[in-house]
Amino acid sequence: MAQHSTAVTRAKVIQSGAPDAINRAAEILRNGGIVAIPTDTVYGLAVLPQPAPLERLVAAKRRSIDKGIQLLIDSVDQMHLYAAVPEQAERLAARYWPGPLTLVLQFRPGVTLPELLSGGRGTVGLRLPDHEVPRGLCRILGPIAASSANVSGRPDATTAQQALASMGSEFELMLDDGPVRGGMPSTVVAFDGQGSEPVILREGALSRADILAAAG
Repeated sequence: MAQHSTAVTRAKVIQSGAPDAINRAAEILRNGGIVAIPTDTVYGLAVLPQPAPLERLVAAKRRSIDKGIQLLIDSVDQMHLYAAVPEQAERLAARYWPGPLTLVLQFRPGVTLPELLSGGRGTVGLRLPDHEVPRGLCRILGPIAASSANVSGRPDATTAQQALASMGSEFELMLDDGPVRGGMPSTVVAFDGQGSEPVILREGALSRADILAAAG
């Protein structure tokens, strides 16, 4: 219990709708910090997609370095900056973004990203969430790296209090938006860039049948 008490008291908590909430969070991210944010699925931990903040995030979550970290984006245009996008992935983005879909795509030629982001595989997971907080941060900072606000293998946090209790000692600021609307993680769909069928790496808020039907 002492560990939970420490976690709760370290992070500063503000309401996500406060006038300066997004700007305060953006400043912490610019300085290499970690911010806990609401999304449309679960609460997440956000950092800039740079080596040092990514190392902090991976260590905080006790996450394997080969799993990679997704990028949250604010537009389909931001996806095209980083990834080669096959036609089926374009269809899925048009159907389910903004929403609980993560697309794992090959890097665009000439694009290099930190290895912790890609897990060393030359791919990047991209998601356009249906929530103003992460999208507001992406409009200010560009794409941000994010992972669920829980130690790897433990239950996802669907309230700010759950995220604080489990990981509050690991981040500087929590943007509290109350219980999340979704509560299930995003469905993760991968493409190898060769025009093959989509591979569903994790079935989450969107079902396998819906994904395959929408991909055509």
